[in-house]
Amino acid sequence: MSKRDYYETLGITKGASADEIKKAYRRKAKELHPDSNRDNPSAEAQFKDAGEAYEVLKDADKKAAYDRYGHAAFEGGMGGGRPGGGMGGQGDFGSAFSDIFDDLFGNMGGQRGAGGGRNRAQRGNDLRYNLRVTLDEAFAGLQKTITVPTSVGCDSCNGTGAEGGSKPQTCPTCSGMGKVRAQQGFFTVERTCPTCNGMGQTIKNPCHNCHGAGRVEKEKSLSVNIPAGVETGTRIRLAGEGEAGMRGGPTGDLYIFIEVRDHDLFEREANHLFCRVPVSMATAALGGDIEVPTIDGGRSRVKIPAGSQSGRQMRLRSKGMPALRGGGAGDMFIEIAVETPVNLTSKQKELLREFEELASDNNPQGSSFFDSVKSFWDSMKG
Repeated sequence: MSKRDYYETLGITKGASADEIKKAYRRKAKELHPDSNRDNPSAEAQFKDAGEAYEVLKDADKKAAYDRYGHAAFEGGMGGGRPGGGMGGQGDFGSAFSDIFDDLFGNMGGQRGAGGGRNRAQRGNDLRYNLRVTLDEAFAGLQKTITVPTSVGCDSCNGTGAEGGSKPQTCPTCSGMGKVRAQQGFFTVERTCPTCNGMGQTIKNPCHNCHGAGRVEKEKSLSVNIPAGVETGTRIRLAGEGEAGMRGGPTGDLYIFIEVRDHDLFEREANHLFCRVPVSMATAALGGDIEVPTIDGGRSRVKIPAGSQSGRQMRLRSKGMPALRGGGAGDMFIEIAVETPVNLTSKQKELLREFEELASDNNPQGSSFFDSVKSFWDSMKG
């Protein structure tokens, strides 16, 4: 029985690119895998045929020979033997599928160095520290000392993890890769090396202080500069102040996340501040001057226009929070809250009743509201 055309096997045309060939094989490998086709007795054979086709077409030289001579290029006197190297077309099938496996899941063996080894020194973890500051501190900025529990390089072994100046040795099992591969049928399975636990190195005499880790737990005090204008969510990065790396690896970073506490007088919105100020009924009606606090600890005089209502806002320019990266400051907004007097004396009540009778036409909001109510009721009657 004649062999099926390799291009037809993968479902592609003769002019397919290397990328198209790889994608086609990936689809076929998923579609025809025996574990997914237990009810299809021909799936395994088709799966092998797809692997054989891919093994030839992925190689530029083999592909050129196949395009010119067909299957005869790998038989008899044409040289080169079968694509499987004389093993019934299956000798290099694991290699073919391994290419796809690495493409799908990445090279878990890591970045190889000279001689097939890899540098197993691991970078330390980044750390997070939550820091709460007051709004006054956020306005002015401050220098603050914090204490961070972390890992630092071991002084006894200088971070190598080995006792007495000795050095870690390349793991004989994985040759420094930290991973070992095993062939299981058509699959190449990669696992963490059981000898070195993925480190790629073994230590004959571990350091008595760090037990071979190259680092020890310790609290570290740091002075942190909090710039003026920070707000909740601001992140400050201190490079190299995180955990020490394993066995001499680079140190991670420390990230400080700022949380600004609520203030008793001011509410913040971006770089603007809002302050609600109570004003007497008489001052709101007649107008006058009041003093209001500012975030820098000072005072500002604000003129209240006659006839001001609750909720009216006035702006104090550049009296808000400074911009974090320069560019001036926000504004401060004063919101008037007209107070209604309580615990009135008889004389005060009498004067207010007299005022009410005389001021029936001097309440703009009330007049407008009741005019609207009257119109609404009239419309309902109609």
